[in-house]
Amino acid sequence: MSYEEVVVGRRSIRGYKPDPVPRALIREVIDIAMRAPSSLNTQPWNFYVLTGEPLDRIRAGNTQRNLAGVPHSREFRIHGEYAGAHRERQVEIAKQLFAAMGIAREDKEKRTDWVMRGFRQFDAPVSIVVTYDRSIHGGDIAPFDCGAVTNALVNAAWSRGLGCVINSQGIMQSPVVREHAGIPDDQVIMICVAMGWPDDEFPANAVVSRRKSVDEAAVFLGFGD
Repeated sequence: MSYEEVVVGRRSIRGYKPDPVPRALIREVIDIAMRAPSSLNTQPWNFYVLTGEPLDRIRAGNTQRNLAGVPHSREFRIHGEYAGAHRERQVEIAKQLFAAMGIAREDKEKRTDWVMRGFRQFDAPVSIVVTYDRSIHGGDIAPFDCGAVTNALVNAAWSRGLGCVINSQGIMQSPVVREHAGIPDDQVIMICVAMGWPDDEFPANAVVSRRKSVDEAAVFLGFGD
């Protein structure tokens, strides 16, 4: 695929085949992703790649703690509720997904099950937990760099036929993730990425989010035309 085909064609995958993903292929994807831009070439990122039993233990711990009402313990700052245009876009994609999955607004059971899928990292065969070095914690540059490498990761995966969804629900209960992924205290847990072979029969995988136009997003200055 060309670069444009990867970027324009990629979409978030929330349903996966159970087939395992070869370790060598994941290494290849990470190797490509690590060419992402990095401030002063600091490369603060680290990757904890999970499958099988360790991932199942994280899924179970996340689910149990969230159902028990344990408050989230994500290690990055969150902003609370969205409002205005940001909230409208959030609602729009939720409506698209629920329509694709046949989840009615009043169907609390199906809506709850959808939320639980996020805590289970969408039952993907692989989860990659992205962390950064605590020694540079406190500023915004390390999280910015982790965003760049995560974007590169999902695009590299797509170019190899793999699907991903960037998922903060999967690391909401950070003590669970830290324990079963063996993440040391000198790392800050940033985000996780569910990864696997897309299930083309899963309705939500066909959903393509609407993006605002260039005219809405960009301001051009100093051009003669």
